Amino acid sequence: MKRPAELVFIPAAGIGHVVSTIETAKLLVSRDDHLFITLLIMKRPFDKLFTNTDDDDKGWDILSWLDDQQPLSVVFLCFGSMGSFGEAQVKEIACALEHTGLRFLWSLRQPPPKGKMAMPSDYADPSGVLPEGFLDRTAKIGKVIGWAPQVDILAHSSIGGFVSHCGWNSTLESMWYGVPVATWPMYAEQQTNAFQLVKELGLAVEIKMKDSEVVVSAQEIERGITQVMEHDSVIRKRVKEMSEKGKKSKMNGGSSYSSLDHFIDQI
Repeated sequence: MKRPAELVFIPAAGIGHVVSTIETAKLLVSRDDHLFITLLIMKRPFDKLFTNTDDDDKGWDILSWLDDQQPLSVVFLCFGSMGSFGEAQVKEIACALEHTGLRFLWSLRQPPPKGKMAMPSDYADPSGVLPEGFLDRTAKIGKVIGWAPQVDILAHSSIGGFVSHCGWNSTLESMWYGVPVATWPMYAEQQTNAFQLVKELGLAVEIKMKDSEVVVSAQEIERGITQVMEHDSVIRKRVKEMSEKGKKSKMNGGSSYSSLDHFIDQI
């Protein structure tokens, strides 16, 4: 008879780790009843910086808009809970999107004030940082939003490509739903993730950045977006294959299923 084992999980709240940790805990206890799991959400001095922006009305409006779009026709731009850009870079992204003529959904977040430790926030009115007339000219093909229900968006059939910061959650979610990525790493391990996706696995398009480049040009962004949205590309086929393999790995006998069994045996 196995002795009871207790695990303690301490996720980083506010940056997409809590839900995945809870789901892992649920999966573990469902597979072995001798496990007891404690989930600790630590209160930190800067907890007030992490605000819950998961608004049901916003999510419904976004998904309703996607319902009106054709399959694989929309490029989704989102840079994580801590990703934001200055006005110069925002304008380059806007010019690139407008010039492609492609349908887009853009999660545009406002940077915190310089010198202040804070999370990005939603703009009250994004028109102030966008090129003049951009929202009017692109009203029929695009939607600029703040907070984004990323998993629900990536799961939607209208999404054909994802411009991403390549955080690990975003990387896994895009692969799971078979959405090819145009890489735009910003901090932490994202550069490594992007390198693996582009150079080692051939699962993503690189938006190239020079070491000294502070602002990525509209031309380079346009190239990356256009390439990631190609319907018959080798990258799209590889991502679809990876998605299918990932789903099989979670089934009984799959590699992830077996690895979890091995982990439980070692506890």
